[in-house]
Amino acid sequence: MTDSAPRFSWRGVILPVYLPTLVFSLGEGAMIPIVPLVATERGASLALAGLIAAMLMVGELAGDLPAGWLVARIGERNAMIGAAMLAVIGVLIAIVSPTLPALAIGVFLLGLATAVFGLARHAFLTSYVPVRTRARALSTLGGVFRAGWAVGPFAAAAIIASTGSSESVFWVLVVACFAVIGVLVLLPDPERVFGAARLAREASAASAAATTTDASGAPLTAGEAEAAAESSPSVFRAIRENRGVLARIGTGVGLLAAVRVSRTVVLPLWSVSIGMPAEQAALVIGISGTIDFALFYASGQIMDRFGRLWSAIPGLLGMAAGHIALAFTHDLPSNAVWFTVIAIWLGLANGVTSGIIMTLGADLAPKQNPAPFLGAFRMIGDTGGAGAPLMIAAVTSIASIMAANVAVGVLGLVGAAMLWRWIPRYVPHRRR
Repeated sequence: MTDSAPRFSWRGVILPVYLPTLVFSLGEGAMIPIVPLVATERGASLALAGLIAAMLMVGELAGDLPAGWLVARIGERNAMIGAAMLAVIGVLIAIVSPTLPALAIGVFLLGLATAVFGLARHAFLTSYVPVRTRARALSTLGGVFRAGWAVGPFAAAAIIASTGSSESVFWVLVVACFAVIGVLVLLPDPERVFGAARLAREASAASAAATTTDASGAPLTAGEAEAAAESSPSVFRAIRENRGVLARIGTGVGLLAAVRVSRTVVLPLWSVSIGMPAEQAALVIGISGTIDFALFYASGQIMDRFGRLWSAIPGLLGMAAGHIALAFTHDLPSNAVWFTVIAIWLGLANGVTSGIIMTLGADLAPKQNPAPFLGAFRMIGDTGGAGAPLMIAAVTSIASIMAANVAVGVLGLVGAAMLWRWIPRYVPHRRR
């Protein structure tokens, strides 16, 4: 069956795969930075506004495992259409009811939609992209997400300037979601064109159906029904069968995600701590983010040509060294200069790791039905990303911001050691 399916083509997936991702992330990138401002306008304290904004990550964590189940059942395109509609519902709840609970619920639903949308794209590229170009494809996917998040705030600023209302930015995401649905409906479905995942699902469904009744059509016994349940796609079955790799590489990936997120938390706090002017700090952080974004394709080339270790280990060691070095520059007379240099260094190190988490997930996922495994794998990474700000806040309150930087650096070193140990075992590089 697979012999008759068309071969993978970059030209065939650029519009149906990457365009919906760009549009969705642009709408999300416009809305999310405005959420704390809208929350404070509705009467929230700074702490409560931060908590409401954090509901996005809570929603992503809550949605990772169900997303794996959903994508395995209904397919990538249907899952993304459903995710776009869920995001619209969440935004409309936040707009129609001008209360803080409604805003929190809307952001939470957007987090659920983001989990489904991201996993659907991840599962599709895992199924169709040849191994020799997998890292470049997934790094490009990550770069497209970052591009949308980079452009979104500029669109939000323009809309606020023209309307004078922060909440009017929410409509950007509504329009973006309907545009995504239009693209998915009108353009050819790459999943159906290439056919591999669809055929695998049909074979899996036929196998499951064949085991639910015996040859005469009689119901199965309890033991036979249990065996049939084991043959169907299941997130928890994927976790059970892959618990070793999830505990080893998954933990290393969680630490990598924590260190990557820490940069976005530490740099603004550090600039305030050393008394750097806000506009100067924003410029430095913006340059760091631009360098990070510019390296997404280079990261994929490194992984495809030299192996996954050459992205993960230099990036982790670079970020760990940058955080530890920053901790010793706080009271130096030239602390602003050191902040600039290290912020750029952290952007460079983080850029080298662009796409590594998705690529490792794709390498390790079962080929016929990757979505359940990817849901569990992404949840581990999202847990690390969600826990990093909490750790930084706790260490800073107990000790200092310098101690928090050292703690982040230590996590980076531990993560590098784990990935150095386990990637060659589970994802050996083969020369091509």
